[in-house]
Amino acid sequence: MTANNKALRHRGGWKAGMLILFLAAAVMAFTFSMNGGAIAIPLGDTWRYLFHPSQEGVMRDIIWNIRYPRTLVAALVGANLAVSGALLQGVMRNPLADPHIIGVSSGAGLLGMIVLIALPNMSYLLTPFAFIGGTGAALLIYLLAWKNGIVPTRIILAGVAVSAFMGAGISALLTFYSDRVQGAISFMVGGLSAKSWPQFDTILPYSVVGLAVAFLCARKMNILMLGDSTAKSLGTRVELTRIIVTMVATFLAASAVSIVGLLGFVGLIIPHTARMLVGNDYRVLLPASALLGVAVITACDTVARLAFAPIELPVGVIMGALGAPFFLYLLRRKTV
Repeated sequence: MTANNKALRHRGGWKAGMLILFLAAAVMAFTFSMNGGAIAIPLGDTWRYLFHPSQEGVMRDIIWNIRYPRTLVAALVGANLAVSGALLQGVMRNPLADPHIIGVSSGAGLLGMIVLIALPNMSYLLTPFAFIGGTGAALLIYLLAWKNGIVPTRIILAGVAVSAFMGAGISALLTFYSDRVQGAISFMVGGLSAKSWPQFDTILPYSVVGLAVAFLCARKMNILMLGDSTAKSLGTRVELTRIIVTMVATFLAASAVSIVGLLGFVGLIIPHTARMLVGNDYRVLLPASALLGVAVITACDTVARLAFAPIELPVGVIMGALGAPFFLYLLRRKTV
């Protein structure tokens, strides 16, 4: 066996080990979320009520009606935003691309807010309208950034401008219709408070479809990472692939925004951390990002519940405290 083959085999073993580690972290965060709260429930009781839901009692209601659905929602939101960020960073060839930073989340949030105000009894329209808003924001960013091709820095600047514009629209709606929007503060920073089975039922089909399509795009993403000229020589329709992948990323981000609001930095921190540990192969990076997203958002939500109990912080506050220093770290590394 040659030295190169040994190195590749070692690298493959490392990636598999990191995926197992991320899975273990996700399971631990899930367990932490199920146990932690205003009422501490022993681990044995948690799993007993979880696997034997027919049992009755207050503890069973806490597990099945409060913590379990909220934890599942947190897991899906984390996976969706992390994979969305990984896709956008690859498509835009910019390490700072993130659904929140470049305006996709703001576009989804703006139309989602309009649904909450104009059609409060038709909440099932929230996710489709959020997708339309996110897609519109993504197309607007592309139009603003296009000038004889796409330049990574230009697309980020266009995204920041679009994000500010959409954010102003959201702020205006909150000002003029503050009496019609419940939980507006939680929506603006991203929160999982009071999320239960209806929210899980809403986000689940979008997550299953979006993540499945994203994983199918992994090979195309690897080809795009070789550069436009190489990708074209391999028979890839570069711009069409970019549009499809951007739509998938928007679909995932919009589904998360419609449930938790404008939760930022997830799509920035998680893919970067996963990439540093498993490399740029999207066949590994996407599942690694999804698992790490589950672990981080679930753990951060639990910390947000417990840090200042009985006062509950939105999970977006915790992510902001983690994300802002990470963003500055990327700038200091001159990765733009």
